[in-house]
Amino acid sequence: MSVDALPDRPPLARTVAVAQVALVVAFLAVAALWLGRMVSADAGPAELRTGAYDPKDLVPFGMHGWNPFMWLYGLTALLYPAGLASPLLAGYGVVLLARDRRSLPRGLRALLLAGVVAGAMVTVLRFTPVGADMQAWWLD
Repeated sequence: MSVDALPDRPPLARTVAVAQVALVVAFLAVAALWLGRMVSADAGPAELRTGAYDPKDLVPFGMHGWNPFMWLYGLTALLYPAGLASPLLAGYGVVLLARDRRSLPRGLRALLLAGVVAGAMVTVLRFTPVGADMQAWWLD
């Protein structure tokens, strides 16, 4: 008798899919904050890079441990730089999709494919001049 109920499922497929989605969402959150800060301050990307508009100023109610918005900021601050691992996750996702296509459930296949495409797009956007400005603002 087997202990594993689903022996045909590839290892880490769900973990890779969730990690891809988390890294893309963190990138999109930083992009939304960056664009929102430019609009609200009526400033351009060059002005945001000067350090006068700190991303920590966007956290409502201040930066202290009892503030749940500070924890969301902290999580995003950790996931955004980890987004440089998106090409590795996308590569493993392609391997999973090519090798174990039949054993993956349809929803997981769709999530992996969306994560591969979004991860590739986010990686390309990071290395554009606009992405470099956004990264300089966020990591300053």
